[in-house]
Amino acid sequence: MHKSLVLLLLSPMLLIAQKNYPVPQPSEPSSQAAPQQEKEPSEEMREQLKQGVKHVLISQVEAWNHGNLENFMEGYWRAPDLTFFSGATVTKGWEPTLARYQQRYKTAGKEMGHLEFQDLDIDLLSRRSAVVTGTWRLTMSDGKTPHGLFTLIFKRFPEGWR
Repeated sequence: MHKSLVLLLLSPMLLIAQKNYPVPQPSEPSSQAAPQQEKEPSEEMREQLKQGVKHVLISQVEAWNHGNLENFMEGYWRAPDLTFFSGATVTKGWEPTLARYQQRYKTAGKEMGHLEFQDLDIDLLSRRSAVVTGTWRLTMSDGKTPHGLFTLIFKRFPEGWR
C-alpha cells in the first residue's frame, strides 16, 4: 500500500515534469545543429577505398611470409595510442606491439610460419574508417596450423590506411 501511494503521489509530478521538459522523440527534429555529415562515397569510390585496405592486408601477408616483421608492422598505426588485443592481453603502442610479435615469433626456437588471411569482410564506415573481420591461419614447418579470428579497425591517414 505504501509503494502504491508513493507512485500515485509521484505520477502527477512526473507528468508535470514531462510536460515542462518533454523528451525528444526520434522523429522530432533536434534543436541542436547536426554535425556536417560526410557525403556518401560513390560505389566506385567505395571500391577504391576497400581496395586500399585490402592492399595493406596483402602487403602484411607478403612481409610476414618473407620473415619481415618490421614491414608487416607498416600496416599498423605507428603511434603510442595503437591498441592491440590478443587473447586476454592488451598491448599499447606500435613499438610494444612489434616487440610482442618479435618475442612470440622471432626468438630462438620460434618460427613465423606461413600466414594466410581468409574470409575477409571489409566494412567501409566512411572515407576514413573501416572495420575488417576475417580469419588468420599460420602453417608451421611441423604441420601445425594455429588459427583464429580477427577484427581490425582501419583509419585512413595522409600516408594511407593503417
